[in-house]
Amino acid sequence: MADIKKVLVANRGEIAIRIFRTCRKMGIKTVAVYTHADRKAPHVRYADEAYCITEGEGDTNYLKMDKIIKIAKDTGAAIHPGYGFYAENAEFVRKCDEEDVTFIGPKAEHIDLMGSKTGARMAMAEAGVPTVPGTKNPIRDVDEAKKICRDIGYPIMLKAVYGGGGKGMRLVEKEEDFDSAFRTASSEAKNAFGNGDMYIEKFIIKPHHVEIQVLGDSHGNALHLFDRECSIQRRHQKVIEEAPSPFISEETREKMCEVASKAVKRLGYVSAGTLEFVVGADQSFYFLEMNTRLQVEHPITEMITGVDIVREMIRIAEGKEISYKQEEIHRNGHAIECRIYAEDPSNNFAPSPGLLTIYQTPEGPNVRVESGAYQGYEIPLYYDPMIAKVCANSKTREGAIENMKRILSEYIIAGIKTSIPFHFSVLRNETFLSGNYDTGFIDNQFDKEDLERKEHEDPTVPLVAAAIKQLMSEKIAAARSRTRPEVGESDWKRFGKLLNFGNRI
Repeated sequence: MADIKKVLVANRGEIAIRIFRTCRKMGIKTVAVYTHADRKAPHVRYADEAYCITEGEGDTNYLKMDKIIKIAKDTGAAIHPGYGFYAENAEFVRKCDEEDVTFIGPKAEHIDLMGSKTGARMAMAEAGVPTVPGTKNPIRDVDEAKKICRDIGYPIMLKAVYGGGGKGMRLVEKEEDFDSAFRTASSEAKNAFGNGDMYIEKFIIKPHHVEIQVLGDSHGNALHLFDRECSIQRRHQKVIEEAPSPFISEETREKMCEVASKAVKRLGYVSAGTLEFVVGADQSFYFLEMNTRLQVEHPITEMITGVDIVREMIRIAEGKEISYKQEEIHRNGHAIECRIYAEDPSNNFAPSPGLLTIYQTPEGPNVRVESGAYQGYEIPLYYDPMIAKVCANSKTREGAIENMKRILSEYIIAGIKTSIPFHFSVLRNETFLSGNYDTGFIDNQFDKEDLERKEHEDPTVPLVAAAIKQLMSEKIAAARSRTRPEVGESDWKRFGKLLNFGNRI
């Protein structure tokens, strides 16, 4: 296959910019697509070329398969899907193949296979990967399903065969609740994915969500890039991740990485992917699902391994071998990622779209910020509310946590509510600090009232707010004035002192 000279990212926001950055390092030209609502978005400005795919303001949809593929053909670009939208859409991949457009990602057959939860479980079981006890085929007879649940033992989890993002999932703790849970979950799955088929899994009490990053190429090579702990979740969505997992033992880590690599090799999987596992308190682990795409949390793996996963995806799509051998991949330190959302954590994480009147990102050592926003940008209602991914690393987990606290204290966002206060609450939590937290952490450990109290009691908040307000008013006054201000301490010095005072608290 020929080298890729240009890449179109069929996505928006921070992930489009992140992919463009690797392309720029590789000397590859970039193409952005955007809707009318996103015409001022940063990814549009960053790309070498940008094309609108909507006809008017009311159309906010990025799912324009034919338009996107036509733009790719017209510009001579390969397509990287990022995550979301077309990232795990086998039909899109097949359409790219038909139109002779290079797709930077896995084959359609693997997306299809892993898109079916039951199919994925059977494939992984055949590849020697431990799977959670449950049904192998979709359940349609409720009475038979109840018998299976009795054999497995409650609690069980009902899951949509085709789905993700927590939709079509219900925890059932006793048989009396099964009927209503099944009806509700199946209906939700049908509405979200067009298919109401469900399957049953044994629910692991106090489970840990640990995933293994993998790469495979068309030459039969397969390797892992170690693990990530993703147990801090809200509504089955990850909000904080760290690499490596602080919970699993080295023996468990070695076993998980080995079975993941072997599965990728046996499947003939090509490109980047992630095998997700549930890990019990006894270190037993079971396959949950495989994400056939780039993960949101991939930066922390890159920080501890030094491997640019996007670069490897592009090289693999060019038909080249993975740049590394397994023995060349080493873990170096610890990394944490916080997903910063335009949400109000003290109001049940309600969306908080609006204008970013102040937007100052953190800088310095041990920090990586991937953002799709800027000062003066308006966070739209139409898309995912994630503003940025903030990553911190260090030689130790404790050091990474302290670095993250420093980074978050320097992240100044005004005009909307964000999840930053929630992240601070987690980083100070004793259970989190112990490293032994599970997927029930937010429900069991996150005290909303305590968060509100700390937010109001912490002098950093009013000090920074007052400093920003004063600074902005004085800047406006100075701009209108025709005379020079009196010599003395500058506004920036006073603002800096207030920030430094707040950061020491």
